[in-house]
Amino acid sequence: MATDLERSAEHGLSHPVGGKAAVDLATVLGILAAIGLIAAAIVLGGTPSAFVDGPAMLIVFGGTFGVTAACFSLQDMLSAFKDVTQTVFRTQHDARASAIRMLQVAQVARYRGVLAIQSYIPALEGHPMLVQGLNMVVDGTSGDEAERIMQREVQAQAQRNARSVSILRKAAELSPAMGLIGTLVGLVQMLSNLEDPSTIGPSMAIALLTTFYGACLANIIFNPLASKLERNAAEDMIINHLCVTAVGSIGRQENPRRLEMLFNTMLPPSKRVDYFG
Repeated sequence: MATDLERSAEHGLSHPVGGKAAVDLATVLGILAAIGLIAAAIVLGGTPSAFVDGPAMLIVFGGTFGVTAACFSLQDMLSAFKDVTQTVFRTQHDARASAIRMLQVAQVARYRGVLAIQSYIPALEGHPMLVQGLNMVVDGTSGDEAERIMQREVQAQAQRNARSVSILRKAAELSPAMGLIGTLVGLVQMLSNLEDPSTIGPSMAIALLTTFYGACLANIIFNPLASKLERNAAEDMIINHLCVTAVGSIGRQENPRRLEMLFNTMLPPSKRVDYFG
């Protein structure tokens, strides 16, 4: 029985698991659909050029970026931009398939020793945290120590994700505020030049369009991206915890069946595994 399971594990490990980044269609299509419907309503109204105003864009777009950058650091802003890019172009990982792959690694380590998994690590490039942990175990780090190191890395990654989400939430909070500031600017310009009727139109355009731009930025761009980033971070957290548990178990050379039970306490019911059943 052990030989059959080991052979099955080796067969599975012979295939690389590095997933390719793919466009998250739900995110892209959802945002494009919202923008497209608003644009269609504007065009059907017959005055699309009336919704394009340079000063209003400067106030909302420039003001939102500037004040958000003032609340954080430029490094935080760049990290958030990178995280948003990874949200749109995301490498998908199935938690159940990842758990099975880790159980296969645990089988090989159990029956052939920890050093035997070294030749299979290149096939696990799709899980960089798992690769990092297994390399530590192969290099002689104890399972407990590797598990502690990886837990700190998981916590650091969670903090990075939370910071990126907070940046997007702050931008969503500030963009309507910048729109309100633009509205006040437009009203002041209009009221200060009531004797010249030709200035009333442009001033009212700034007053109204800044509110429009701010509402669109907050509710079509920033808030949806923040929610998607939170969702993806939660999925990644499950897989990261699986990796931490797997590395600790492999380093201690525990029975893979126990590891399967631990996995099933972390996975949602629809993703639970029955590898040894």
